Amino acid sequence: MAVSEVARLPGACVWAVDCCAAHPGWSDVEVRDDRRFVLVRSGRFLRRIDGRESMFDRTVAYLGMPGEVEEFAHPCGGDRCTSISVRSGLWRAIAGDDWALGRSDVYVDARVDLLHRRLLLAGRIGDVDYALAEEIVRLVAVAAHAASQGRSTGRRRGGLPDDAVAAAARAAVLDDEPGSEGLIPLAERFGVSPFGLSRAFSAVMGVSLTRYRNRVRVGRALERIEHGDRDLAGLAADLGFSDQAHMTRTIRVHLGETPTALRMLLSA
Repeated sequence: MAVSEVARLPGACVWAVDCCAAHPGWSDVEVRDDRRFVLVRSGRFLRRIDGRESMFDRTVAYLGMPGEVEEFAHPCGGDRCTSISVRSGLWRAIAGDDWALGRSDVYVDARVDLLHRRLLLAGRIGDVDYALAEEIVRLVAVAAHAASQGRSTGRRRGGLPDDAVAAAARAAVLDDEPGSEGLIPLAERFGVSPFGLSRAFSAVMGVSLTRYRNRVRVGRALERIEHGDRDLAGLAADLGFSDQAHMTRTIRVHLGETPTALRMLLSA
């Protein structure tokens, strides 16, 4: 594992954490003394805390708290993350004195994904004290709000826990697995009813499966736009949109911006 400092600010530090190989077994127990918001840049990994396992990828981050006993596994190959460590004074200034943890998992919608990318851009161009600080404050505020909410622990009657159903559906959509082209074939693949799959996913993730699938496609569009792709019609076709206008409408719904505006936001 490689860890490198991206930037250091009063009250916060940003680290790039890269795991370069698959490690399917659980790591040794780790106990940290900082608050940290960990977002995935690529790949995925597992985290176990208090006996509960969660999967993290570009669409789900986690908030780590001081004193937690945690373990990690990397069964799917390497992964790359951004870890934002926040000292208690800055945390209280952003989250408030009465903040309490409700859940560690934080859904990363397209707007948070864009904030993450802009944070990394600010680190690359060296605008640490203002641009990067602003993105850190925004991301920490999002994490604090999301992690203060409760989580679903439901179980479908006679079936798998909601968490397991949602995790399997997430992986299928992220990997474009067979059946992921629609709700009904995806439900058939997992042996659940379409309603059961839809309900379980929404209960765990806080968004519908339809919105999640579009969020994944918008994230892929962000990646391509960030790396200079200018063929929007070809990009729309590659990502499964009916046409360029459909892609533009979907991006605007998730981000409030057009592809052209995003190109400017993601350029130095």
